[in-house]
Parts: sequence; structure tokens; C-alpha cells
Amino acid sequence: MPTDFQQLAERLPEWVEASRAYALKGRVASYIPGLAHAPQQALGITLCHLSGASVTAGDCGMRFTLQSISKVFTLLLALMDRGEQAVFEKVGMEPTGDDFNSMLKLELVEPGKPFNPLINAGAIVISSLIEGRTPEEKADRIVRFVRELAGGDTSIGINADVYRSEASTANRNRSLAYFLKDNNVLDEEVEPTLDVYFRQCSIETTCSQVARMALVLANGGIDPATGRELVPRRYVRIAKSFMVTCGMYNASGEFAIQVGIPAKSGVSGGILALVPGELGIGLIGPALNEKGNSIAGVHLLQQLSERYDWSIF
Repeated sequence: MPTDFQQLAERLPEWVEASRAYALKGRVASYIPGLAHAPQQALGITLCHLSGASVTAGDCGMRFTLQSISKVFTLLLALMDRGEQAVFEKVGMEPTGDDFNSMLKLELVEPGKPFNPLINAGAIVISSLIEGRTPEEKADRIVRFVRELAGGDTSIGINADVYRSEASTANRNRSLAYFLKDNNVLDEEVEPTLDVYFRQCSIETTCSQVARMALVLANGGIDPATGRELVPRRYVRIAKSFMVTCGMYNASGEFAIQVGIPAKSGVSGGILALVPGELGIGLIGPALNEKGNSIAGVHLLQQLSERYDWSIF
């Protein structure tokens, strides 16, 4: 185990407990009923090092759904299925500065093309590009891809209760999808596409599984355990670029300045983050700030980044 990582492992529980207090300033997502009962003060983190060492602290055994973290993996899978040209004909490459479920920019550009694949509108389009004949087949491919990145962990699956909860409360996402369909940006039918989207958001994982997925991205798409390329390096670079510019919703710029590493959050309170060439990080902290990111989780990552000079900038 590298010396710095050994020191981190020894002090990590202390830092987790210091950051946990910030959860009292946040709120658990309640607009999706399946997420509303998560414990507000939970905070857990796993870090996986390319050397094979790993460390966990806090409530790292808590299971949570990927939510918007899944957008990273569907982007990668769509790129692998369709190639860059087909994907970026349908979604752009720019941050919006708006809320993740905003419709505003769709009405300001022609022909309503989503600005990037990590906002809801863009992720819905990306879901439509995953190869498969049915929503179930597409969702199964996404789950199998996520499992592969997590080292073949078959305990990863879709939380049926959260999936039903997503589908029953998704009026804004349906509005976005029908707007995209009306503008001929979304080629597939709306409801089957949304079904894929709800299923991918409901994939249930743990911190250690997310950290293992992040480690593959930190290693340029190569599984560190087997040496096999799971994702082309070019596509990993694209995904990491989007994570830096768009991954933390409309707080991505602030996160880049304060933490400075590629990351993607979800409204379950999960965060996938990575230090390129070094670490994969999985974190859960259900209490969210006003931008929809884990308030205690962001604080913890900021403290760790400052202490160990993680910033890529």
C-alpha cells in the first residue's frame, strides 16, 4: 500500500465523522418517493487504489441507486454501440448552467438538441441509443455493463421499488421526452425510452462497487485486475471530460475549483469520482444541497482533495 494511501486509510474515519455533521444542513430527495426514507445523516466512502489496496469508512455498506451516476455508463455504452458521430448528432458537448431537469435551453436552441448527455434531456436521448429490441433488453445490457466494470459483481441489479417510484412521478421527464420527440431529436418512442431511463437510474449498488467502476475509468478503461480493456480509452476521456464540466449538475464549476477531479453525482446522494491514474471513489451521503449534490459528500471530497492535492488542475 502506498504511504499516502496508508495515511489516508488511518485518518479516513475521522474525516468522515467531521463531514457527517454537514448532512444536517441538507435534505434527502423526496420528490422520488423511493428515495425519501434514506437516513439523512448517513455518510460512507470507499477508495480503491490501482495498487489493489482499498479502504472504506462510515456507512459504506449502505445500498443506494445510481440515479444520474448511471448517465456516465449509458454514455459509454452508447458510444461503444453507435460511435461518436451518431451520439453527438443527438446531444451536445457543453454545460448548461441550468438545473439538471430544466427545459429552458431546449427551447432556445434549434432543433431542441440537449446541451450534454449528463442533464436529464440528454440522458434520455442517450438511453434511446443503447442497442436492444426492448426496454428490458436494453436495461439488461446496461446492468451487465455496470457489473462488468464492478469486477463482475452479480449482486448489482435494479431496485424494483425505486423503478416503480421513478416511473410514477416522472412528469417532468415525460415533458422533456415528448418535447425531444416533437423536435425529432428523439427517434424512438417516448414511453419505451423512458422505461430504459427509469431502470438505469434504479440500478442499486454500494460504495465499494461504485469505487471499483470508477477505478476502471481512472485506469483509462482497463480493468486493473485482468488487464483487459473494457472501454476504449478515447471514450473514457470523453466521459471524464463531461464529468468535470457537467457531472455535478450546475455546481460543476464550483466543484472543479474546490475539488478538481472528475465526478458524477446522483440525487440518491451517491457520488462516483476518480483521481486519474490513481484512485476510484464511491460515496453515499443522502442529504443533498440546493444543487442536488450530497452536501456532506462534497465537503468530504473537498477536504481529501486539499489534503492530498488531487486536483487535476
